[in-house]
Amino acid sequence: MTRHTRRAFLGQSAAGFVAGSLLLSARSYSRVMGANEKIRVGVAGIHGRGQAHIDAFLKIPGVEVAYLIDPDKSLFERLAARVKERSGLAPKCVQDVREVLKADDCDAISIATTNHWHALMTFWACQHKKHVYVEKPCSHNVFEGRQCVRAAEKYGVIVQHGTQSRSATSWARTVAAVASGKYGKLLVAKAYASKPRWSIGFKPVTDPPPHLDYNLWLGPAPWMPYHENLVHYNWHWFWETGNGEIGNQGVHQMDIARWAITAATGKVGPTRVISLGDRWVDEPNRNFKDQGETPNMHLTVFDFGGVLLVFEIIGLVGKKGVDGKSYPQRVDNEFITEEGVIRENRFFPKGSDKGEELKVEVKPRSGDPFRNFIDCIRSGRREDLDADILEGHLSSAMCHLGNISWRLGQRVAGTVRPDVLSWHEEIAKSWKEITTTLKGTLGVDIEKTTYQLGVELTYDPAQEKFVGNDEANKLLTRKYREPFVVTEEV
Repeated sequence: MTRHTRRAFLGQSAAGFVAGSLLLSARSYSRVMGANEKIRVGVAGIHGRGQAHIDAFLKIPGVEVAYLIDPDKSLFERLAARVKERSGLAPKCVQDVREVLKADDCDAISIATTNHWHALMTFWACQHKKHVYVEKPCSHNVFEGRQCVRAAEKYGVIVQHGTQSRSATSWARTVAAVASGKYGKLLVAKAYASKPRWSIGFKPVTDPPPHLDYNLWLGPAPWMPYHENLVHYNWHWFWETGNGEIGNQGVHQMDIARWAITAATGKVGPTRVISLGDRWVDEPNRNFKDQGETPNMHLTVFDFGGVLLVFEIIGLVGKKGVDGKSYPQRVDNEFITEEGVIRENRFFPKGSDKGEELKVEVKPRSGDPFRNFIDCIRSGRREDLDADILEGHLSSAMCHLGNISWRLGQRVAGTVRPDVLSWHEEIAKSWKEITTTLKGTLGVDIEKTTYQLGVELTYDPAQEKFVGNDEANKLLTRKYREPFVVTEEV
């Protein structure tokens, strides 16, 4: 196979799409779709999560999986056969989403691609009057998330964000309990996203496999050499394509925490953020580093003007450490109030380990974000979405803010104890948990090494800009690779 060049990639014809990028489908979406009218969906990104999208839509009456979309065509034959077997209809298989966006026989795009494609695909789909279900996070940076919100509003389409907890009545009840004040004033919303994130090793630069259109896979990301740690999952741990664990599993817990803070205080975003931690993995011959770039031991703190959001990530879990102990994963949310702690749908008063069931009434949630998405397409009622794109953008943006603080930070001695640890005891508790786990799993003593201490940033949530830090504001967007551009003009 010949090596692809930058010139060859950029020379691939996209001019036809760009020239007609704002030409909308001939199908009229100004009307509400009838209850019996078939809704045809294209699923983009069919490795991993995309297959769950396929299965979910196949279960909904009146929905056809009409397209499978992926720059890697290796799964087309098998998954197309699965769709046909279950629905009786064979989907069309295409590598380039732009073909589908111009087609009249597709009503909605369901996006489960790499993070760096989420916003651009959503943005384009809105411009072509396609409804969108987009996986979390809806954006790779803050700017493009806001552009998706604007596009959904301008073109009047339904855009659902894949933070499924918004569909759960149990989480709605927890949020209502926090907001009620019945269990005390909220002090700290604490989130945990600790799943096994050990070494990904080092993969050599090679030619892309023949079944992968690597130009399409890169899309808006800058040109970079292909290696197997990019495709199909470990792209999460590289800044040009992913957002680290805080923007992977973490955005789910971030959304729950922000949901409760907003419900309790009315504030939609923080005014301060600081992040610290590092990437430590089981690669002793490489100084505990691998090819990945994002932190896997990560503490981020947001200040909502009196209420804190503390986000803890410990990736060295799921197996025994060098000390022989097991370190379990933890994915959860809890809320510390003046009177106690709300967690697991129960309230634990201060000094008590006996929780009482939350006594708040809430309207039942749908329980199924995919069906909710389809129902809202049929009704035309964006306000009935479990997780509207605006909520998805605001929660995704939080993840980006934490990453920006960390990326602009500096190496400090492990003995350095930053001021943020004194803001609240829960912050110091999380840092102790991170450093204790690091020593137990890898045998690394934080006081004998270094870590990345992020910059404390002041943020204006109304303007979605940092105050007094030009370098931080530059990271609110990215330099897009033509023609894969989220434009200023919606």
